[in-house]
Amino acid sequence: MTQSAFDTHHPPDPALVADCVHCGFCLPTCPTYLLWGRETDSPRGRIALIKGGLEGQTAITDRFVRHFDTCLGCMACVTSCPSGVQYDKLVEATRPQIERRVDRTLADRLFRRIIFGLFPYPGRLRLVAGKLWAYQQFGLQWLVRASGVLSLLPARLRAMESVLPAVSLRGAWSHPPIRVPPTGERRRRVGLLLGCVQRVFFNEVNAATIRVLAAEGCEVVVPQSQGCCGALMLHSGLETDAAQMARRFIDAFEAEAADVDTIVINAAGCGSTLKGYGHLLRDDPVYAERARMLAGKCKDISELLDELEPRAPRHPVPLRIAYHDACHLRHAQGVRDEPRRVLGTIPGLELCEIPEAEICCGSAGIYNLVEPETASDLGDRKARHIQTTGATAVVSSNPGCLLQIASRLEQTGTTMRTYHMVEVLDASIRGETLT
Repeated sequence: MTQSAFDTHHPPDPALVADCVHCGFCLPTCPTYLLWGRETDSPRGRIALIKGGLEGQTAITDRFVRHFDTCLGCMACVTSCPSGVQYDKLVEATRPQIERRVDRTLADRLFRRIIFGLFPYPGRLRLVAGKLWAYQQFGLQWLVRASGVLSLLPARLRAMESVLPAVSLRGAWSHPPIRVPPTGERRRRVGLLLGCVQRVFFNEVNAATIRVLAAEGCEVVVPQSQGCCGALMLHSGLETDAAQMARRFIDAFEAEAADVDTIVINAAGCGSTLKGYGHLLRDDPVYAERARMLAGKCKDISELLDELEPRAPRHPVPLRIAYHDACHLRHAQGVRDEPRRVLGTIPGLELCEIPEAEICCGSAGIYNLVEPETASDLGDRKARHIQTTGATAVVSSNPGCLLQIASRLEQTGTTMRTYHMVEVLDASIRGETLT
């Protein structure tokens, strides 16, 4: 009997591998296959590698690892597959195997340690935010970029600098209220996910989300003890860390928001992770059922708003926008039409579809930081397609996507405003002009 390349803890499921009939429908939607045209960098090629590993014909070598490191995890192949292959579960099972069995270079380990030791922790991010604010406000960023010093840095550090958001100290250190009452009769009682990077660098998105929910008759509960949902860890193969963060997240919501009807999420990567808690904690006798119950309450903000008949009056927003589908919303969660219908309730708003809408922009969690060259190629491709729409602003449902797109548009000399979907709706409800 041949020896599998995988250990016995949650190896890829051979039954899921067998679902792939090698039809090739996934190929045109896979970003890395689109760039390179290599079978081993396509979904069916990666599934073939997994099959070889299960059958003992393929070892987890550096080349094997490279093919999975370059996968963006965008799940466009899941949407396009006519056979219903669950590539998401296959890659989710393969990456922890890689992390347990492969020694990465010292530089790679240190860089990843910085990311995972910083991004999931809002308290640490706030300390960094102060330094970034000074870097931007005192002209250091302009000087560094204009002087060419950035070209001397490693590609990963250059990538990290290029997607820095504009930092607001007030936003970084502000905290939302514990409870916000609805406007008028209560229709729903909802809990709000704050996110990690989101609550520090995109506090205005959370504030807009709360205002919109309240205006539409939702009582909003914000658990103050909530931490990271584990999305970054899960998508990077750190299964144990992701599971531990999931348990803490469940504890926080059970303690402070147990009686909410819905848990509202406004960041696509977090949403796909929360909806998969039942699978992540399937073997945990204490948390398995609790995880399934919490996951069943989770909805993207667009899903909830699409369910509710609009109550708050909409004022015109005379804007021509290009709507970008975040991959973990469109593909991982299957939420495509809901945000478009929500935006369609806004008078004066013109929505443009972006060519190759199903192709990732290159953000993909931390992908644009650990694989900057590939991410830049995909970002530039997305930027070119956005420019063909004639739009004056880009709207999406994931801050990471907006940062990536804004960075790549800037590289082409194009200045274009970017907004989260809920910010546009908030401006319409409040009768404010977007600037």
